[in-house]
Amino acid sequence: MAGDAAQLTVPSPDGERQMRISSPSRVLWPEVGITKLELAEYLVAVGPAFIEANGGRPVSLQRFPEGVDGEQFFSKNPPRGAPEWLRSVTVTYPSGRRHPQVVLDEPAGAVWAAQMNTIVFHPWASRAENTDHPDQLRIDLDPQPGTGFAEAVPIALALRDLFGEVGLTAFVKTSGSRGIHVFAPIEPEHEFLEVRHAVIALGRELERRMPELVTTNWWKEERGDRIFIDYNQANRDRTMAGAYSPRPLPHASVSCPLEWSELETTDPAQHTLRSVPQRLAERGDPWAGMHEHPGRIDTLLEWWQRDLDDGLGELPFPPDFPKMPGEPMRVQPSRARHDAAAADDD
Repeated sequence: MAGDAAQLTVPSPDGERQMRISSPSRVLWPEVGITKLELAEYLVAVGPAFIEANGGRPVSLQRFPEGVDGEQFFSKNPPRGAPEWLRSVTVTYPSGRRHPQVVLDEPAGAVWAAQMNTIVFHPWASRAENTDHPDQLRIDLDPQPGTGFAEAVPIALALRDLFGEVGLTAFVKTSGSRGIHVFAPIEPEHEFLEVRHAVIALGRELERRMPELVTTNWWKEERGDRIFIDYNQANRDRTMAGAYSPRPLPHASVSCPLEWSELETTDPAQHTLRSVPQRLAERGDPWAGMHEHPGRIDTLLEWWQRDLDDGLGELPFPPDFPKMPGEPMRVQPSRARHDAAAADDD
């Protein structure tokens, strides 16, 4: 019943926290019958690995008050009634506006977010103590219509090797959907725009080596069935689902860290709220210790400058961003051609 509540005991640096879960029997994933309480229990089960991957960072909460089939919204400001032990940090958005965002420091924070109907956790690429300088270089391999996870696998493997060429160590996870996320820990020495340029340089190099399979084209009409390297995910205030974060898909999939050795044989649909805790207990966390040996992006920034010198300039930013220096027109190519032809006819 709606008035019911459950209590979860969650280990904490301060001992244990008793976390209240209201409406515990509310079904969030109707197709598989997963409830709000089961979501909270999942976050306790994977808590240490979840916090190692996503904790200590500003995080946006994607909330689904009526379950995955209902309305959703992003919560970036700490909601009213947040526990006093829950931390926040003030971040600067692309518009220049500044506002606090939640920071998760312990599993109880994730359970509190589940109580607030959070399903997807979107951590920043930078840490709370240095929000302007990412310590992760992130690549989102985005399959286009007609392609899927299987087509992204060889791209991810080639990307791993390319990371190695520039002195970076790559870590991989499923997106929880059709895509693949490849991360590399980096020294927090460069602001977001420079890290974005490093991602573009990496993407362009991979595109040169695999032109039939990879694209950095922002406009969908120019991508075809190639895997898109979504470089704009490297922008300030652009995030992707964190490691071990649930996804709002019917089968309750999870964005699951993998060993590189299992990428070619894994089925991303098998990594769910109900399977990942046992997997983690049996196999351990493939991302444990990720940040023990961060790399540098100097070589990638040299590649960026090389491409600039060769006439390859800035790429389009998301439509909600302010116009950026050197950015091409934010006009769909077919629309630009149509407008140009119409002007010639006048």
